[in-house]
Amino acid sequence: MCGIAGVIYKDKKTHNVGESLAAMLNSLQHRGPDSAGFAIYGGLNLPENHYQLNIEVKDNSKVLENLKTYLTQSSPIISEELFHSVDDYNIYRCEIELDNYNMLKPLISNLDKFEDVQVINGAHSFEMIKDVGLVEDISKRFDLPSRKGTHGIGHTRFATESGVDRYHAHPYQSYIIPDITVVHNGQITNYWKIRDVLERKGHHFETDNDTECVVHYMADKLSEGYKLEEALENAVEDLDGPFSLLVGTPSGIGIAKDKLGLRPGVMAENDEVFAIASEEMALQDVLETDHVEQIAPGETRSYTI
Repeated sequence: MCGIAGVIYKDKKTHNVGESLAAMLNSLQHRGPDSAGFAIYGGLNLPENHYQLNIEVKDNSKVLENLKTYLTQSSPIISEELFHSVDDYNIYRCEIELDNYNMLKPLISNLDKFEDVQVINGAHSFEMIKDVGLVEDISKRFDLPSRKGTHGIGHTRFATESGVDRYHAHPYQSYIIPDITVVHNGQITNYWKIRDVLERKGHHFETDNDTECVVHYMADKLSEGYKLEEALENAVEDLDGPFSLLVGTPSGIGIAKDKLGLRPGVMAENDEVFAIASEEMALQDVLETDHVEQIAPGETRSYTI
C-alpha cells in the first residue's frame, strides 16, 4: 500500500523539514509498517566536491576500522558520525572530498565489495535517512526534528516485492545525475521492459525494486536535457501500472500519477508551503487549509524554488 509525502517551503529558507516529514509519515504509518525514509534537501550545505556517505556497517570495530582505512586512501574524512541501530548493523555517516562527482559511484561500488558493508547512499545537496521499522522510532534514532532543509520527500513502506531492509527502503537514488531521489506508491507492471532499455544505454541496477527503475528512468530523461515537468509527462506515458510518485531534486519536487488514477494523492498549499501526501490527514500536519486538491489521473506537476 505505502504512503508518500512531500513538502516544500516557498521562501527558499531552511525550515524543520525533517520534523514536518516525520509528522506527515507518522500520520500515514498505517499504510506501511516495514520501513520509512526521507530525502531532505537544502540543509546539508557541503562545500563543492564534498559528499556525505551513509554506510551500513556490521557492529564490529574491526570492520569499521578497515572501512575507514580504505576511505582515507581515497579521500580525507572531513567529519564522521555513528548511529547505533537495533540490529547487528550501525549506520556510519561521513563527509568526504572527491575531485569530481564522477568519482562517487565507483567509490561506492568499491565500498560495497567489503564484507559486512553496504553503502546506503552518497549525496552532495541532500540528506538521506532511511531504516526498517516505524516512523516514530526512526525519527528518534536519527533525530529527524533537527534535520532542516528547504524541501523534501518521504515514504513509509508496505513491502509487496523485494527485500525488507535499509537498502530497499525508499527513497531510491540514481547516480546518473547528482542528487535525484524518488518515492513511489504502486507497481510498475512493465518494469522489465523499461529496465531493459535503460540497461542497454549502460545504466546499472542494484536491485529488482521497481522504484529503482523509476528513479533511473527519471534521471536518464533529465540527463538528456528534459525539464522535470517534461520527464514526468513522459513517465506517465511510458510507465504502466498503478502509481503515484514523487521526485526530489536539489531545486524542487515533481509529482506524477498513473493515467487511471489508481493510487491516491492529495495536495494543498498556502503562502508559505506546498505539501503533498497519500491522504489528507498528513497535510494537516504542516498547514491548515480547507482547500485540498486531488491529484488527477495522469496529472504531473513540478514545484521548484
